[in-house]
Amino acid sequence: MALSPLDIHNKEFSRGFRGYDEDEVNEFLEQIMKDYENVLDENKKLKSDLKETKEQISHFNSIEETLQKSILIAQEAAEDVRRNSMQESKLIIKEAEKNADRIVNEALSRARRIALEIEDLKKQSKVFRNRFKMLIEAQLDLIKTEDWDRLMEYVPDTEKLEAAADQE
Repeated sequence: MALSPLDIHNKEFSRGFRGYDEDEVNEFLEQIMKDYENVLDENKKLKSDLKETKEQISHFNSIEETLQKSILIAQEAAEDVRRNSMQESKLIIKEAEKNADRIVNEALSRARRIALEIEDLKKQSKVFRNRFKMLIEAQLDLIKTEDWDRLMEYVPDTEKLEAAADQE
């Protein structure tokens, strides 16, 4: 067991013939007692500081562990977000490609229908034009006949017309 300052203070030495000077020994013991008390106080303080430092280290180690776990979770979450974003972008691209193909196919189909309609309208307009031309030519032929000239030369007998009107 270690000596305490009180043990040093209460220590009594046996006396011998021509022993040490008692006052000098007591003074030296007093100095040792004070120094030893200071060393013990400092040791107690250092132990307290060491305990506090160990508690802080333990606290910081738990914080570090928590931060490492948080970083891992954040990295996993970021990887999940990245992976989901990639999948979603692929789906969006596929959907856009499908829509683009559908739109192009619809446009081609519509263009074909319009081209067919144009051909049909051209045929109809040719038929109409030919019929109209035939109608006009028939009308011109009708105008060119001699019947028109005879009609213009015709003079009605007004006396017969008046008599017929009176009889009615």
